[in-house]
Amino acid sequence: MEWIVKECVETAGCELEVSAAFIGEDVLICLKGGERPHLGCVVQTEPRVSLTGDGSVSATSSVLNFPGHKDEVICRWMAEKVSKELGKRVVCTGGFHKDGISEKEIREVQGSVVRLTEMVIEGLQR
Repeated sequence: MEWIVKECVETAGCELEVSAAFIGEDVLICLKGGERPHLGCVVQTEPRVSLTGDGSVSATSSVLNFPGHKDEVICRWMAEKVSKELGKRVVCTGGFHKDGISEKEIREVQGSVVRLTEMVIEGLQR
């Protein structure tokens, strides 16, 4: 397997890195960063027709978290966005940790995840 997308940004005084690849028709994403990158969760997502009935695309996710980890917030958002945009099944794993992170820094990390997600989508569409 070869990573098709590898991007890194500075956020909250740390690095946040994403790597993405195709596994057949499916997508594998690894999101890691902070002072102690780790695997805090695994999110499995599949696109589907939205239950709103308007024909839009939504996603259904299953999540496995390691106890005490909140990485699901960023990994799930990324997995669902990529799944809906590309119409692919996605597995996203990873983790971001920074001791004493502030609310402002958390928002900064979330904004960086949005930017990295767009980079992943663009890179995989090529």
